[in-house]
Formats: sequence, C-alpha cells, structure tokens
Amino acid sequence: MTATVLGPIRTTKPRSGRPSVTSTYSELLSEVRSEGLLERRRGFYITTFVVLILALVGAFAGIVLLGDSWLVLLIAGALGIIFTQLAFVAHEASHRQVFDSGPANDRAGRFLATWMVGMSYHWWMTKHTRHHANPNTIGKDPDIARDTISFTETDAARATGILRAVTRRQGYLFFPLLLLEGVNLHFTSLRTLFSKSPVPGRGRELSAIFIRFGIYLSAIFLLMPVGVAFAFLGVQLAVFGLYMGASFAPNHKGMPQLPEGSRVSFLDKQVRTSRNIRGGWWMNILMGGLNHQVEHHLFPSMPRPHLARARELTIAHCAANEVPYTETSLVRSYTIVVQYLNRVGLAARDPFDCPAAGAYRRA
Repeated sequence: MTATVLGPIRTTKPRSGRPSVTSTYSELLSEVRSEGLLERRRGFYITTFVVLILALVGAFAGIVLLGDSWLVLLIAGALGIIFTQLAFVAHEASHRQVFDSGPANDRAGRFLATWMVGMSYHWWMTKHTRHHANPNTIGKDPDIARDTISFTETDAARATGILRAVTRRQGYLFFPLLLLEGVNLHFTSLRTLFSKSPVPGRGRELSAIFIRFGIYLSAIFLLMPVGVAFAFLGVQLAVFGLYMGASFAPNHKGMPQLPEGSRVSFLDKQVRTSRNIRGGWWMNILMGGLNHQVEHHLFPSMPRPHLARARELTIAHCAANEVPYTETSLVRSYTIVVQYLNRVGLAARDPFDCPAAGAYRRA
C-alpha cells in the first residue's frame, strides 16, 4: 500500500469462523442474480440512444441557424456533452450491458466509439479491460501509469524539466489540463491504430474515424467563418475532455493503491480501490452510471438502471463482512483528488527548496 492515500481507511481484522471474502462474493453475486439485476434493459439503452441522436440532430440544426454567430459556441459546448454521453453508452456496450450477444455489443460499441465519438474502440477496450482486472494496482493499471500527471511518488520523483514544474502543482492543474484531454483521447486512438502492433478491425476503425471527422470538419468550416470554426472546435474538445475526465477521475484517484504482485481477493480489490458518488438518479445520468463505481467493478455487465439496487445489496454485504465501502459527494471527491495529486507531486519538489523561504522572498 502506498503512502499517497488520503483519508482514513478502516482496516479489517480476520476473525475466527469468518467466511472467506471469496465465498461471500459468491453469496452477493447469487443475491444479485436472484433479483434479476444482471438481466438486460434494452429499452433503457434504445431510449437513451434515441434521445442522444435527437439532441445531436438538434445541435447540428442549431449550427445551421447560428453558424455565423459567436452564439454557436454554446452549441459547441452542448456537443461536447452529447459526445461524452455517447461515449458512456459505448463504454456500457463494451461491458456487455446492452445486448445478450457479445458480438452485438461489440458492433454497437464500435459504432458509437468510432462513428459517433471518433475514438478507437479497440484501444479503449484494451486499456479499460486491463484497468478492470487490476484497478489501482501499480504496474498493471494503465489508468495510474506515468503520464503528464503522476499518480505515485516514484513517478513524480522521476519528472524533469517542464513536467517537473507541472508535477509540483499537478493537483491544482489537474482540471485545467483536462481541457486538453479531448485532443489527447483522439490522438492516442489514432496513434494506436497507426502503430505496428496488431489491431483487430484496424481498417474499419480508421475508415470510420476519418469519414466521421471529414463530415464533421467540413460542416463546421463550410457553415462558419474560419475564426468561429476554430473556436467551435476548441470549445467542443475542451468540454468533451473536461466532462470525460471529471466523470472518470473521482472513481479511483486518492483510493488505496495495491503494490505490483499483491494477492488480494476479487471483492476486496474492487471495493477497496473504488469510490462511489452520491446523488441519486440525476447523478446516474450525469456520470453515465460511473457514480456506482463499486458495483460497476463487482458486476461489470450489470445495466445502468440496476446499479442503484445493487448498491443497497453491496453496502449491506460489506457492512456484514467488515469490508470498507467508500461513498462521498461529487464535490468532496474532487477535493480528495486535488489534495491527493498535490500530495504525490511533493515528490517532484526540490528537497532543498524551503516553502517558507520562498513565501518570504515573494513577499
């Protein structure tokens, strides 16, 4: 366990006669199945998709009407939200939550990811599958791998140059940097598709992404003055990146990390490293079900509408078996993330730099 965890973590102590966590997970899974919580809810996803397509059509109608006005930037922000919501549904299809058939889910997920959002489905599936198998596990979870942001002191201490300056203040810079995440997601997708490593369906994904961007960019630059068009793209990508990052960040950042090679039961690993966000049905819509992160990790194929009931069962199960279950508000989760990242970033600071002396010099 690393020293970067914020907040009290209630540890458990084995008691004589206590059933293994593995067997208790089987009991929880049986309870979930008996209530039909793993059954598909195609009506919910069809309705969600239709609503998002209508919103997309409405947004493009607004572009036609306001193309030569700066007010069109409001529609750019709306598109950033719509594309993120479509990405949520693609994420759920990748987890087999929408259809009974695996191939049908893959077709839906690939269509939504490539044609609608402009990202590689293969890249997302590969990365996200590794994350689910080993959440917050050092050396195995790609979501805490070294990048612009460091999630461990070891990685923070390796930062040099401009990256070192960013790492020192990475908590405060985290959300501003998310404004660039939309560009990063598209770039990383293309980099994967153009790599030499084998990529199933490479041609289909590249064709879909380039046709999608061709149509999208042509419409924008034909209907708007050049300056407005570039501003439109900037706003849309910024909102998309911020919304995506702000939806995924609260789930694991600042939660316990597991050392590489650790042997932890499935239930313990998924529950201890995940954080739920309170808020009810509206939060379920806002975060695409990611607010029920604990249940999503325990039951990856569970449809979004069933997560709230699964939460009730999981809380009772964890309380009975003394497994710490974490849930907080959205604002509090963001505060934890910022504090945690700043704490990790301390490792990138000059050990001979005295904060008090620096404050005195600035005064």
